[in-house]
Amino acid sequence: MKLKLIQYTPDPERTVAMSARLCYSASGAEELVQTMPDTQIGNLIDKLVDMGHLSTFEHASFTFAIEGISRVLTHQLVRHRIASYSQQSQRYVAEHGFEYIVPPSVAANAEAKAKYEALIQQVQNTYDELVALGVHQEDARYVLANATETKIVVTMNARSLLHFFEKRCCHRAQWEIRNLANAMLAEVKAVAPRLFAKAGPTCVSGGYCTEGNLSCGRLAGIKMQK
Repeated sequence: MKLKLIQYTPDPERTVAMSARLCYSASGAEELVQTMPDTQIGNLIDKLVDMGHLSTFEHASFTFAIEGISRVLTHQLVRHRIASYSQQSQRYVAEHGFEYIVPPSVAANAEAKAKYEALIQQVQNTYDELVALGVHQEDARYVLANATETKIVVTMNARSLLHFFEKRCCHRAQWEIRNLANAMLAEVKAVAPRLFAKAGPTCVSGGYCTEGNLSCGRLAGIKMQK
């Protein structure tokens, strides 16, 4: 997997704090951006998080370039609706010699890996044969595996990211999208640490678990550390 935060709202924490302060100030947005002290910005963001008033977080957006992931992952990713996606097209980009993702459980089992790779090769051969027979690649792609590597550009605002991290950083999330979520969280924390200070699964962000009997038990460990 290759992930890079390629664009984001300049000074995202000041943008969020200014938007919140504007609601209760006679001053205009431009003046607030220029005059709000850093200490006020930090304290206001912490207060917004604690109160759950996150609408102003929507004014800060983050754009990621993501490669080396499977179609399995992107099928899950696009279920997060408040976001923008631009994915590499299998209709216009030929998949001869496509790269593919091998799950760790398959890679760790020699027999399973051999069967997996044999089937991927069969899929590749069939795709190539269909195209050679004159089938357009937009139709030949129907035989491609979910494991096929893809590339995607994703833009989310900070509020949507917080929700995404709650769902996908959880130990119960599927391994590939969990790895992606944790990598994305590390990227945004580097540029907006206050906005994402408490980001993560609900056991981290809210002190509770939504998984019931399927809980991984992490919450109990977190409570013991406090």
